[in-house]
Amino acid sequence: MYSFLHELLADKQGGAIFSCFGIWHFLYILLAAAAAAAVLYACRNKPADAKKRTAAAFLNIAFALYMADFFLMPLAYGEIDIEKLPFHACTAMCVMCFLSYHSKRIGTYRGSFVMLGFISNLVYLIYPAGVMWHQVSPFSYRVVQTLLFHALMSVYGFLFLIYDRRELSLKQCRSDLAVLIGMTLWAMLGNYAYNGTFEGYSHFFNWFFVVQDPFYLLPAKIAPYVMPVLNIAVFFAAEMLVSFALHRIRKKRRAA
Repeated sequence: MYSFLHELLADKQGGAIFSCFGIWHFLYILLAAAAAAAVLYACRNKPADAKKRTAAAFLNIAFALYMADFFLMPLAYGEIDIEKLPFHACTAMCVMCFLSYHSKRIGTYRGSFVMLGFISNLVYLIYPAGVMWHQVSPFSYRVVQTLLFHALMSVYGFLFLIYDRRELSLKQCRSDLAVLIGMTLWAMLGNYAYNGTFEGYSHFFNWFFVVQDPFYLLPAKIAPYVMPVLNIAVFFAAEMLVSFALHRIRKKRRAA
């Protein structure tokens, strides 16, 4: 059974290779956009609770996919990829969004979790460098799982933000900023704990890009001091831009 599952899930070489902005990449983006559009159309006349439950279904599938990955990675790669631990915003916000539905204590931050998760997953869906570097077939488990997860989280975030009635306010801004700071500190903890050299093997992770900028423009000695602050500023600006756009759209609809 192990040999069969390993052969099924292992990286597939030869033939078509998944690449950023290639036909298979655009197909994943198109499928995500089509799914979001289909849900908006199908739920256009449904009550608000039904719309939110439909959006939450995408989160539940993404969370199940993420959890299952830890059991399937040893079959696919022979080990668990530490990079998949929830220290990136994409995966961490999936976990926090899921938990926010089952915990009143953190449920008040759900909108902020969703906002950060939506932006981070959408950015990865648009530029999936992590799978591109492996130069494998678009039908490999690595590609399908990664792109499907980020697509599901992007669709969930989009639908939640469309159906949610949160308003642009100082309280909401403070909540978004608090989640960003918490995510940054959490990523710093992960990088501090897992980066280093052990038994001759060097491990370097850059969760949430707090150790080095994604383009490696900053000197290695300076980046760990600059990137945490820069990350918070950039993501907060992006979140405020999305919030302001939603605010304007809702204002125009109310005026119509």
